[in-house]
Amino acid sequence: MHYKRLLTWIDGSSSYLSVGLDVGADFTWMSIALPNGAFIGKPFKIIHSDPRSRDLAVTKIKEAQETYSLKSRCFLESTGIYHIPLLCFLRDKGFDCSVINPIITKNSTNINIRKLHNDKFDSKKAALVGLNVSLKTSIIPEDSIVDLRNLVRDYYYFKDLQSAVALKLTAELKMSFPAYAKVFSKVTTQSSLKLLSSYPLAGDMLEASKDDIVETIRSTARFGEAYALRKYDAVIAAAQDASVFGRALPSNAVRIRLYIDTYQGIPEASGRTPEGAP
Repeated sequence: MHYKRLLTWIDGSSSYLSVGLDVGADFTWMSIALPNGAFIGKPFKIIHSDPRSRDLAVTKIKEAQETYSLKSRCFLESTGIYHIPLLCFLRDKGFDCSVINPIITKNSTNINIRKLHNDKFDSKKAALVGLNVSLKTSIIPEDSIVDLRNLVRDYYYFKDLQSAVALKLTAELKMSFPAYAKVFSKVTTQSSLKLLSSYPLAGDMLEASKDDIVETIRSTARFGEAYALRKYDAVIAAAQDASVFGRALPSNAVRIRLYIDTYQGIPEASGRTPEGAP
């Protein structure tokens, strides 16, 4: 094997052990390189779910430090979220840890003459790349920044999910209750969802008492009695039209209620703030 391309990156002033870690979802390969680019032993496999495996990795790094009287620096490839637990674990053990862009190691193609590509050799690449003292590493954000990033990412995920559910609800109504779309400005207003949750089909609304429907609209819209009465007339007209033009089945009622429950449950999930978060 030869490391010509990578070894040209190594600055002679580097005076630390470089620990390269190729992180996967369930395990990580670890290689330790001396300042001259030679490796200490074989790559070691760290099983994330095995405490003994994790502790043995720590022992191997410390033993190498004692044997060669050198400090170590750990270099983990950024792999989405999988590297974060290992990063925190090693930092808590007192190691100097940095995160590197995987593109850097993947571009180092000349690690061996056969150009093998697997996690063992990728950990060696990371270790050799780490010997370059001018290597640019990724900034590790504070926990509060990670908290904010996670919440913002999931907020937009849930809002997109909510929009998708609203489209499904609208499509369901176009079959079972076509004229209902004209009753409210949106089918997802509080009054509309409350009404559909209680009376999902046009026939249910025609069978319901006027007072119940008016009270449902008035209590959620808060625009007064006159508004509720106007909306009642519009709902009944739409329901009567659905008896002529529409196809309502029991399964439509089940799906409409399911979509409403899902739509209303999403804001609760996306709106929660974890205890202690900023």
